[in-house]
Amino acid sequence: MIALRAALRPAARARIGVRTVSVWANVPQGCVSSLGVTEKFKADTSPKKINLGVGAYRDENGKPYVLPSVQAAEDALYKEKADKEYLPITGLSSFTKLAAELAYGPDSAPIKEDRLAITQTLSGTGALRVGMAFLGRFYPNKTIYLPSPTWGNHIPCAKDSLLEVKHYKYFDKDTVGLDFAGMKADIEAAPEGSIILLHACAHNPTGIDPTEAQWKELSEIVKRKKHFPFFDMAYQGFASGDINKDAFAVRYFVEQGHQILLCQSFAKNIGLYGERVGAVSFVTADKEEKARVDSQLKIIIRPMYSNPPVHGARLVSKILGSPELKEQWLVEVKGMADRIITMREKLYNKLVELNTPGEWGHIKSQIGMFSFTGLKPEQVDKLAEKASIYLTRDGRISMAGLNSSNVEYFAESVSKAVKGEL
Repeated sequence: MIALRAALRPAARARIGVRTVSVWANVPQGCVSSLGVTEKFKADTSPKKINLGVGAYRDENGKPYVLPSVQAAEDALYKEKADKEYLPITGLSSFTKLAAELAYGPDSAPIKEDRLAITQTLSGTGALRVGMAFLGRFYPNKTIYLPSPTWGNHIPCAKDSLLEVKHYKYFDKDTVGLDFAGMKADIEAAPEGSIILLHACAHNPTGIDPTEAQWKELSEIVKRKKHFPFFDMAYQGFASGDINKDAFAVRYFVEQGHQILLCQSFAKNIGLYGERVGAVSFVTADKEEKARVDSQLKIIIRPMYSNPPVHGARLVSKILGSPELKEQWLVEVKGMADRIITMREKLYNKLVELNTPGEWGHIKSQIGMFSFTGLKPEQVDKLAEKASIYLTRDGRISMAGLNSSNVEYFAESVSKAVKGEL
């Protein structure tokens, strides 16, 4: 009987169509480059190991940092015992109001005239994805120009929104600074009405920003060519420690009459990485146009994620809506920015003290979380292999990963790598 059953099994399989190859057999292995650095760091057993690839703030002890203002807001929200109901598609209204005022300024004309369409999003990436999807549907020119280099997620967000990606010059490898002449020339040469993505402050990955005078020149070029300015502002307050200084470009372009698109994130400046809270906003011509834009944003968001999470938005609203907590937060965000500036100075001074070949002034002149060191890929490989120091192969480091305990070791290792002694 057992033998008979065994003999019948192949025929039975054939009748019911059992698959011999998995449905997903042809799915290729993907590569998410940012994970590789952290995975290698975690596998390293050296007590001196340093991870400079992570895009999140770390305190002086190298630990994740929850701002005291966030902890105070958490306590206040706990006492309020708020419900867990769904938010509207465009998010928490108190949050979007305060986010807009933080970015544009409370006296900004689009806010006062009620012609700013804004929606809460899943942090900065969500803002980019929703904003680009909107442009993919409604903006006549489907080509977006990104700086070279730019944050890695800009490209897939644009392509997934069916936008054609092109680039404009930004980074000068020879000076490890801004190629402003090349930037202007490329934006000028772009076809009229192109989408131009601009990092509002603390350019990622280079840490190099235009000056206020250069922003004014860019505004004139964008206006003359009738380009569409698309701002990504993920570091307001975190870059310089001054929320108004970091918002200069956004506010200046609006003052000059540009109808900008703006993406905001509260991951870095309030430390709400895992809460996924951000916003995307559009400057419109009038209230009627705002209503139409708002309606289409809802249509885009509804099948994408329906509505955003509530907790992070409540935290931001509690902090920005309370004069005491906002003032506390402003001190804290400046403290984070100042610590990074201090690390830049210590790193520069040590590299110079060690007579490290090359010019290292860019370490101090760059701004924000990241720095383009100018290190070559083979030098980066040596740092990982010989010194247990991990960073991306383009030489970008997260300054937040440095502290008083490891900055000298990092400088010494970099100096040896550049000299070929590691």
